[in-house]
Amino acid sequence: MQRPAIAAARSEFRTLCPANQIGRRVPQIRIPSNTFAALSIRPPSSSFSIRATFVDRPSFTSCDWSTSPDCIVPYHYSPNLYESRTAHNASSSQMTRPDTPPADYPSPLLRASDASASRPLIKSFGGPCGKPVFAGSVDEQLKDVLNRIDIDECEANGENAFFVADLAEVYRQHIRWQRALPRVIPFYAVKCNPDPYILRLLAALGTGFDCASNGEIQNVLDLGVSPSRIIYANPCKAASFVRNARDQGISLTTFDNTDELVKMKRFHPQCKLVVRILTDDSKSVCQLGLKFGAPLDNVPRLLAKARELELDVVGVSFHVGSGCYDPLAFKDAVHRARQAFDMGAKAGYQFDLLDLGGGYAHDNFDRIASVLGPAIDEYFPDRDFAPGGRLVDRTRHGLRIIAEPGRYYVQKAFVLAANIIARRENHVDSENIDEAVAAGDEIDERPPPVTPAAPPPGEAAEDVKPAVMYYQNDGMYGAFNCILFDHATVHPKVLTMQQRYAYEPAVDPPGVAALPHSASEEERQRWTLQPCSVWGPTCDSIDCVRSIAHLPKGLEVGDWLVYEEMGAYTICAASSFNGLRQSEVRYTVGWGPDADRVQQLLLDSAQSI
Repeated sequence: MQRPAIAAARSEFRTLCPANQIGRRVPQIRIPSNTFAALSIRPPSSSFSIRATFVDRPSFTSCDWSTSPDCIVPYHYSPNLYESRTAHNASSSQMTRPDTPPADYPSPLLRASDASASRPLIKSFGGPCGKPVFAGSVDEQLKDVLNRIDIDECEANGENAFFVADLAEVYRQHIRWQRALPRVIPFYAVKCNPDPYILRLLAALGTGFDCASNGEIQNVLDLGVSPSRIIYANPCKAASFVRNARDQGISLTTFDNTDELVKMKRFHPQCKLVVRILTDDSKSVCQLGLKFGAPLDNVPRLLAKARELELDVVGVSFHVGSGCYDPLAFKDAVHRARQAFDMGAKAGYQFDLLDLGGGYAHDNFDRIASVLGPAIDEYFPDRDFAPGGRLVDRTRHGLRIIAEPGRYYVQKAFVLAANIIARRENHVDSENIDEAVAAGDEIDERPPPVTPAAPPPGEAAEDVKPAVMYYQNDGMYGAFNCILFDHATVHPKVLTMQQRYAYEPAVDPPGVAALPHSASEEERQRWTLQPCSVWGPTCDSIDCVRSIAHLPKGLEVGDWLVYEEMGAYTICAASSFNGLRQSEVRYTVGWGPDADRVQQLLLDSAQSI
């Protein structure tokens, strides 16, 4: 790509979009797709759409972007990075948009805006995407599923725990990313949640994919995604995995040690390499620097070894750790990456890829983006790194910047409903034993097995003991493995109360809204909170979901609890320990324009497979 082509496109944009014409028509830009991939235009108005037509790729549908002054037209439309010369199946895996859909193209049953929560919007795509997709809110999907379950009469596993996944939430997160970080291509971290519908939707949205194993790579390739949209982001790979990645056409991977360089030279010498550097991850929940990342002092030695082996190092990657709560960690990491770029120049390389890693979540993303965007502009300015810039003058596309968000996309999109399968009154206090004996109660004199971890404000930990133990049908060996592996804290909310639907999505956990003044004393007692513990269904005593929580006294066996924000690092590590079935997923696209858009994206994606 050359600057004159970009300048011409910008000139055409200004001609088509004078400030006084905004809102009167949709600007049309006809430019080569490779030029658009490097085009960055700041819109002159607060809100409008841009349509770009790729004149050299007529089979591609014209694309619309709704933009604002903070959302420039992205110059990263294409996530394709490097094509492999050794790919055996790259051409067959390339995602395309044929003019005529195949005969088995899964046409929609109806539009999302016309659907009901109980009627499938799309029956099935077959293969891993074999489940139907519905329309309607998460609340409506929960109601519909529960209405179909008869706990007293259902077959085994009929009342199994289940997820509801809102695919429109993934779509909204993608739009949010593009508006906040238009220079950065998201490469979804598949390990976070490899759900096939999530992968299909993100593929249709044009993201890349961060894969850490051959299995994850195959899951993405099976969707028809080009290998050039995948980074094998694992610095320490088995030799057989390297060979298999070579045969799959994967041409981009990371490294942080000399042994990995020798391995790449032996088994995949044409692969493009990215050096992963060590950053300060002390402000993150999961500190990955304990395992991966080369200190900056080691980078020159690694690059010298790569030159000796005649390997092509093309960029730098880092990871500030999962669950980063200090946005300044990203600025420091970008600064370190720029130092590594300078080291690359001294070693004779001209890097053209910056991988910002992960650490993004839905609740910290805006703060991170407010720091990360300016840091990129400061350390990787356009004058040096835009197409034709002085530090990337030997590349045809300038600097490409990617990131590896995982939980950011999926955490809010999934909720989990779990059934209370058993309930146990807790132990009697020693001073009340005599009264209990006089009343004829059965006495269990064992010490309480649970020490509360988080008592309510104003109460000492030793003063709070669970009055009731609830047992639910998903736990630490299933979806709640995130408590162990992801340091998550989950918050149960009431889904049903004495078999009546009671979910309040807008109310914080435990989901108990204020009762009306007319409520009876019996009803007030039923909704009064009491300390309790929540346990999973296995025989292992480690299977404790919450050592202390506060839930209404009226909860019974057969009632349901719901857990929000359960999309990240839950499904991916769930097991079938004790022979228990894993929780399944019900999919919805929600309501309204977002639902219609997601439905169309999913259907369009079927044409490419």
